[in-house]
Amino acid sequence: MDPASAETLFPDVLEVVVEPRDDGLFWIYTTMSSPYDSADRYADAWRVLAPDGTELGVRVLAHDHAAEQPFTRSLRDVAIPDDITEITVEGRDQLSGWGGGTVTVPVPR
Repeated sequence: MDPASAETLFPDVLEVVVEPRDDGLFWIYTTMSSPYDSADRYADAWRVLAPDGTELGVRVLAHDHAAEQPFTRSLRDVAIPDDITEITVEGRDQLSGWGGGTVTVPVPR
């Protein structure tokens, strides 16, 4: 068994940029680090959370990023209710699930 598959590993979110769009939706750019990434085990998603834990959007990652660490991906057309002033982004590992370092940022209006 690969040693990494036996460990509880999580990706860490390093940076989040929230870009408002003219239509009232947002684009979220997230930079993550998952140095253990390989074709057999990798960070497979990140999600946008409201302060109360409500999930506002999920960006699924279809493959590993072993050759690109850290890496940045975007999620478009995220609806963030007007009363939410900040969001948190959290990563997901294929085996361990949601966890690791998160980043909380204000929502620009």
